[in-house]
Amino acid sequence: MGQLTVLALRAVIVALLAGSLGVQVLMVPLLARDLDGLDAAHSSLRAPFLLIVVLVVLAAQTVLVCVWRLVTMVRRGTVFSHAAFRYVHIVIGAFVAAALLVFALGVLLAPGEAVAPGVILLLGGVGLAVLGIALVVLVLRMLLAQAVARDVEATRMRAELAEVI
Repeated sequence: MGQLTVLALRAVIVALLAGSLGVQVLMVPLLARDLDGLDAAHSSLRAPFLLIVVLVVLAAQTVLVCVWRLVTMVRRGTVFSHAAFRYVHIVIGAFVAAALLVFALGVLLAPGEAVAPGVILLLGGVGLAVLGIALVVLVLRMLLAQAVARDVEATRMRAELAEVI
């Protein structure tokens, strides 16, 4: 990975982390204030809704930090090691957690007529898409496992060749 690509990716990650912190610090309190005006029937949805929003943002921040660490490993040439699996597993877990949270939001908003059925269906689609991303990362993890195994085998063969020479 080239230096320019690493810098560009890091700039995007910093911008996304700053934006997500802005959502947590500014937007969630504003959303909480807007939800204060709910009628008595829907006021019980306020706390779970805000919690889900905060947890989804936290899952996104977790993914961004792990990608930062993986990019650092790529730059150092150490990504094809067992240490990279820790970050990949965290990314997969964060995507699965985010998908479950989106599904939970759909379940939370489904009863009653406060939210249109199309919005609930849309949330189900978003949850399915996020789960699909987790599956793509799982496939990439399998490719990483193959690359690590080949790297270990190549190192072993080089060592045997050095002994012969």
